[in-house]
Amino acid sequence: MSSRSAKSVRANRFAYEGLDRVIHERARLGVLTSLVAHPKGLSFADLKHLCRLTDGNLSRHLQVLQAAKLVEISKCMERNRTQTLCRMAAQGRKRYLDYLAVLEQVILDAAAGSKANSEGKEARAVAHT
Repeated sequence: MSSRSAKSVRANRFAYEGLDRVIHERARLGVLTSLVAHPKGLSFADLKHLCRLTDGNLSRHLQVLQAAKLVEISKCMERNRTQTLCRMAAQGRKRYLDYLAVLEQVILDAAAGSKANSEGKEARAVAHT
């Protein structure tokens, strides 16, 4: 690797371009995490309860996730009532796992920086004694 490309890699090290904006929003992250934990899917009511969202909020977030092909939504009749079932789409599962891998790197980088900062403070404190 040339010196220039090595500098380029270091320059972009913390860009975290894999942090998908569609997934990164707090409510949508909660919805997707709930669906990953329940591979057979969840009813709209259960999802609303688990993520502590209103009907309108959940509905809007599901529209965004469905448009991005992250979730699949189906309706069926149960006890003479329409039930909405939400499931993670195959493409959604892959994008979610890719997102988590980038998020893990963020955590590792932050931990390494925090550790280096703590060790530097300890070394300076020892040097001053």
